[in-house]
Amino acid sequence: MLGVIEDRHGFPGAVPGAGGCGGPFRGPPVDEFDYELPRELIAQAPAETRDASRLLVLRRAAGLEDRAFGDLPGLLRAGDCLVVNDSRVIPARVLAEDDAGRPVELLFVEPLNENTWRALVRPGRRCKPGAHLRAGGVRLRVMGADPDGARVIAREQGTIAALLESHGLPPLPPYIARHAKPAPEDWERYQTVYATAPGSVAAPTAGLHFTREVLERLSAAGVEVHAVTLHVGPATFRPVTAATVETHRIPPERASIAPATAAAIARARADGRRVVAVGTTTVRTLEGAADEHGRVRPFEGVADLTIRPGHRFGVVDALLTNFHLPRSSLLLLVAAFAGREAVLRAYRHAVDARYRFYSYGDAMLIA
Repeated sequence: MLGVIEDRHGFPGAVPGAGGCGGPFRGPPVDEFDYELPRELIAQAPAETRDASRLLVLRRAAGLEDRAFGDLPGLLRAGDCLVVNDSRVIPARVLAEDDAGRPVELLFVEPLNENTWRALVRPGRRCKPGAHLRAGGVRLRVMGADPDGARVIAREQGTIAALLESHGLPPLPPYIARHAKPAPEDWERYQTVYATAPGSVAAPTAGLHFTREVLERLSAAGVEVHAVTLHVGPATFRPVTAATVETHRIPPERASIAPATAAAIARARADGRRVVAVGTTTVRTLEGAADEHGRVRPFEGVADLTIRPGHRFGVVDALLTNFHLPRSSLLLLVAAFAGREAVLRAYRHAVDARYRFYSYGDAMLIA
């Protein structure tokens, strides 16, 4: 069994419209969200073209269907409200060295001010508070450490954003063998074609399959496309360390919903049209911003909702997502949406059919 790879990443789950009552939810142990995956199915490179990925369709009433991602416009309905996450991946990984010339890897995850950010570091023993680092000719200082192990890194002169612009690399996940030395194609392909708002340290991967041509075909088929923003942090992809799912929490991530998007979702719901979320980050943003009646409000702040089996979905009717790591927050969310047994059955089919998994892998539509 593959289990967890570094830090990235039956029991019926709640389905849209289903609700729980009668006391606190008691979830299953996290190891019930594990599955076997041959390592060769972990995608090391994107498909030749974005829309050449495969698409596994999981219909609650009709089972599984093997399709291609280019078929998506014909699989959705006229009037569907498709919501994407337009966050843009920043070149957050910086290769530095300490004063002794030893290598240090930094992943800048969150700004505190222009010249000070929180960062994950490796190895941590070379980044104790007070240590000095160099990235090219740029001097950095470790100002402190968080309880979760992150460091507060300050640039002695200039901004961290300028450092990332000059020395940053695409933050590929560690299960991609070349993550420390990304290929030229990764600068384009580890980014959605509609990304506009810089801030993520990992791609909202369900959106990587879209091309401009697919978006045009969706529009021609009568599908509305709207955007929210959630800046993906590293916690989204970390393994669940809690023993049971109800004690697991995802740290807050910066998010926003524009008034125009909130209004479009309200119109779709009033008309009885589906809201189709592209990716788990979009689901978290929409569900977290909804009131008890499923009304989504304009929003600017942080998304702090952890979705696990037992969650009552008030907004999202269908989900487009990639195949996720075992025991991950993302797999818990998908299981909450479609049911644990149905999802793991779909994953077993995907393994047997040789689908490609994780960030550069294939996709699944749950409708």
